[in-house]
Amino acid sequence: MESKIVGTVMPVLELSMQPNDKVFAESGELSWMSMTVQMQTGTSVGGQQGGFMSALGRAMAAGGPGLLAFAAKLPGQIVPLDIAPGHGYMVHRHGFMCANIGVQFSIGFQQRLGAGVFGGTGFRMQKLTGQGTAWVELHGEVVVYDLQPGNTLRVHPGQVGMFQESVQFNIVTVPGIQNMFFGGSGLFLAALTGPGRVWLQSMSMQHLAHAIAGYLPKAG
Repeated sequence: MESKIVGTVMPVLELSMQPNDKVFAESGELSWMSMTVQMQTGTSVGGQQGGFMSALGRAMAAGGPGLLAFAAKLPGQIVPLDIAPGHGYMVHRHGFMCANIGVQFSIGFQQRLGAGVFGGTGFRMQKLTGQGTAWVELHGEVVVYDLQPGNTLRVHPGQVGMFQESVQFNIVTVPGIQNMFFGGSGLFLAALTGPGRVWLQSMSMQHLAHAIAGYLPKAG
């Protein structure tokens, strides 16, 4: 299987599939594909075990030769990741595009931060482990930092794009500071502590939604 990233601001991931190639993605993420490529669900798509219900929301592409494509949801970058045992990644909740079958995909972190935060859905990070290649999308401009052991960076949660699994992660609050973006629930920050590499993104779904909220029609 060969991969190619097409475009600049709103990139597209193109995969040239061969007959024995297989990748998986969350259902609904596919943009277009050749007639020779078939989509199907399975009982262990992305490492999920326990029957058909555990595979809902995942789709697997197989067949070919043919073309399979995924388009970015926001302006930014598509980043390929080489994943191996002991070299996994945590990715923001909208970041995972697709991966080889050997990659394990799961929820790595989830915490509710108050009713006004992230639309009340809480903060979530996706975990990619196992063996293979995965592709993720990071939004806006991407800034990379290599944190030394014990070095901590505090970041707006929506701007945490991705980090190596060696990085320690938790949510902290800044006392006495209220923030309209968080519905008056206070200021929450993600604390990232090295060693390891972190990728920060200048745009997030939450920031975009907040920026346009004032221009949307209101009921009544």
